[in-house]
Amino acid sequence: MKLLVIVPAYNEAENIERVIDNLTENYPQYDYVIINDGSTDDTRKICARRNYNMLDLPVNTGLAGAIKSGMRYANYHGYDYVLQLDGDGQHDPVYIEKMMEEMARTGCDIVIGSRFKTERKPLNARMVGSQILTAAIWLTTGGVYIGDVTSGMRLFNKKMIKRFGYDIHYSPEPDTLAYLLNCGVKIREIQVTMYERIAGVSYLDFKGSIWYMMKMLFSIFLFQWFRKRVKG
Repeated sequence: MKLLVIVPAYNEAENIERVIDNLTENYPQYDYVIINDGSTDDTRKICARRNYNMLDLPVNTGLAGAIKSGMRYANYHGYDYVLQLDGDGQHDPVYIEKMMEEMARTGCDIVIGSRFKTERKPLNARMVGSQILTAAIWLTTGGVYIGDVTSGMRLFNKKMIKRFGYDIHYSPEPDTLAYLLNCGVKIREIQVTMYERIAGVSYLDFKGSIWYMMKMLFSIFLFQWFRKRVKG
């Protein structure tokens, strides 16, 4: 059974070597591909100089476009599983094996590396927003609880590789999780530890985070309303 680690990277020149060198040195059993999403810094130059395996997208397509490209790459090369690993160094590949074990044990389609499976969310503005999104998913899926809806560390099976690669509007965001759950997709979480970003800047500042949460809430409820209208 073949697993591919896909690493979406947008302006991660300060982090990408640390992330990929950790993978190749400590987890050589996993193949990887970097999705350079039209970076404007030296991400592409570093990857080329280090001879990393890379898909070089000519323009910035956003996380959804990067993931779609990685999923198509995985499907083309016959991989059975894809592990999404962020290029900022926050995710630890040590948990990949446990995520694979959880998928094998439960027969689920997606496993999320969760900061909050067994630990409580800290009380700050960002986590309050995350809790609101968790509640929105719970309300629109008949009581399914996803504790870490914004985690970017996710394991996908073959069925999900094809759906995210070729179906329209499948982005790796909380609203898609809500939609997939209502379509019968099985999602599980395991507890992981994530690290703070060491270098670079997240694309979500405070204002961006507020806009992101509002957009996700609108999409979560709209998805479910539209789906129920179509079924009815």
